[in-house]
Amino acid sequence: MPAFRIWLAILIASPAIVMAEDAQPDAEDQVSYYRDVRPILQGNCQGCHQPAKRGGDYVMTDHQSLLGRGESESEAIVPGDPAASYLVELIQPVDGKAEMPKGKPPLSEADRKILLNWILQGAQDDTPDSAKEQYDAEHPPSYVRPPVLTSVAFSPDGKLLAVSGYHEVLLQKADGSGIAGRLVGISERIESLAFSPDGSRLAVAGGSPGRLGELQVWNVADATLAYSVAVSHDNVYGVSWSPDGKLVAIGCGDNSVRGFDAGSGKQVFFNGAHEDWALDTVFSKDGSHLVSVSRDMAVKLYEVETQRFVDNVTSITPGALKGGINAVARHPSEDQVLIGGADGVPKIYRLFREKARKIGDDFNKIKDFPEMLGRIYDVAFTSDAAKAVASSSLDGAGHVHVFHVADGKKVLELEGPLHAVYSISISPDNKQIASVGFDGVVLLHDLETGKKLQQFPAVPITPQTASHP
Repeated sequence: MPAFRIWLAILIASPAIVMAEDAQPDAEDQVSYYRDVRPILQGNCQGCHQPAKRGGDYVMTDHQSLLGRGESESEAIVPGDPAASYLVELIQPVDGKAEMPKGKPPLSEADRKILLNWILQGAQDDTPDSAKEQYDAEHPPSYVRPPVLTSVAFSPDGKLLAVSGYHEVLLQKADGSGIAGRLVGISERIESLAFSPDGSRLAVAGGSPGRLGELQVWNVADATLAYSVAVSHDNVYGVSWSPDGKLVAIGCGDNSVRGFDAGSGKQVFFNGAHEDWALDTVFSKDGSHLVSVSRDMAVKLYEVETQRFVDNVTSITPGALKGGINAVARHPSEDQVLIGGADGVPKIYRLFREKARKIGDDFNKIKDFPEMLGRIYDVAFTSDAAKAVASSSLDGAGHVHVFHVADGKKVLELEGPLHAVYSISISPDNKQIASVGFDGVVLLHDLETGKKLQQFPAVPITPQTASHP
């Protein structure tokens, strides 16, 4: 008898799940597809089996597709009959390994029992109607009003702007002439975007709040998903690439900082030194170290190879820092970082300590820039490091200031009025700055004069048609 059938027989014989043929389990024992099964599939299977990446030609993001067939002639799930369900065989470990999830540890015994019970009980769908809408490249989201935009990034050649949407990233032509591509995935909320150093790939951090964190890596040329990695059970943030393009890092809502092999998506770095959400990351100049910032008011430094926490870059003296830190950007040619957060003051810090820490010191700080109104949401250096830029928002109004790095003085403020600004990106030629935020519009300003050059909607808007009785 195959090993999985022995396991199946043992489970079915268990008092916890055995049922008479004509009996239905009590409500308290009933397995919910939406509440119990779907989270298991989200965390372990949907990265490879979703509309944007149909591993084995099998999609696992909705109930109807889950009951279908992939490349195999066998039915993956036969309601009421686990023995005939190919999925049950694939997830059963043999000698500590299972065919699925591919390249991951086997599902836990508890998760396998949940799936088995659900199939035994008829594999029913209890998804609320409000959650049944599915999106893919052929059926992208439609918008009747502009969404709040959380991230924007220029491509290294300056020809594209990647802009966050709902369940998708839109590749806008940087001159505002139209959409070049739509990267539709399973994450409801996109938090952060970053092009690889050579511009061939786009890393996306986001998730479905309270349910799924996800790292996506897309091939830009053909708008295909290279891979998706489920991370934790809440959104992930602050995606960044190592200078050689071999690693991708993110901050997580579970307070951890993680790094992944950019080619395979395998996790190769983990550190949990933060005491609150890690919101942004950046690598050192040579890629040997990683920096993260967090709601816990700290900037932390790690050694990539050993995954070791090295130092708190900022002061750890109580009261020295005021509020969380949202954003970090590395100096183009020095191991220095520009940070910004709740106190509204952009600051530059050196990464590596040159003398022993003393109580109360903030030795690594190089300079403060003039305070901005509200909370800083994003920061950036020009590629020549001559200027630093920061965006802040207060009471629905946004501000983008440009500073001279050498003397720390404010040079100009971008022409407004601006709605709340949550993300900025500087063009590779240092001539323009793109900003996005609450109003759902992409704004382009001249970085030398601060004058607005143009604006355009980030997403296509479908006008609502009034209904008549």
